[in-house]
Order: sequence, then structure tokens, then C-alpha cells
Amino acid sequence: MEEKAIVNDVLSSVKSNLKEYEGAIIETANMELRQALQNLRNSSESFQYELFKLAESKGYYTPAQNATQDEIVAVKNEVSNL
Repeated sequence: MEEKAIVNDVLSSVKSNLKEYEGAIIETANMELRQALQNLRNSSESFQYELFKLAESKGYYTPAQNATQDEIVAVKNEVSNL
């Protein structure tokens, strides 16, 4: 398996794990367990970002274009109206 495929596979797995941590965190009443899950999530987020930067630097991943100022304002308006 080539490096690009491995990096993209790990990125996909970490993103999936982050969603699972979030689901577990919001369902957990025990504060010690909740804190442990939050710590795991935070570590995973840091790892995901570092791996993303590596993938981006090697040309394995191209992020979406930045939003325009108009798009940003539109989203802010939608969110503030919730």
C-alpha cells in the first residue's frame, strides 16, 4: 500500500472516531468518563490536524477553497437566527 493511501485511510478513520467520541461525550453522565472521552477527542483532533497538514504538504489532500466573505456573512446570519 502506498503512503498516500495509508495517510488518507488513517485520516478517514480518525474523522470517524471523532464523531464517535462526540456521540459518547454527549450521552455520558459520569463526569470522569466524560472528561476522559473529551481528552481522547482533543488528542485525536490534534493528531488529525497534524496528519492533515502532512497530507496537504505532500499533495495527498487538497482542501476546499476558502469561503468568500459573502458566504461567511450568510452563514453567520443563518446561525444567529437559530
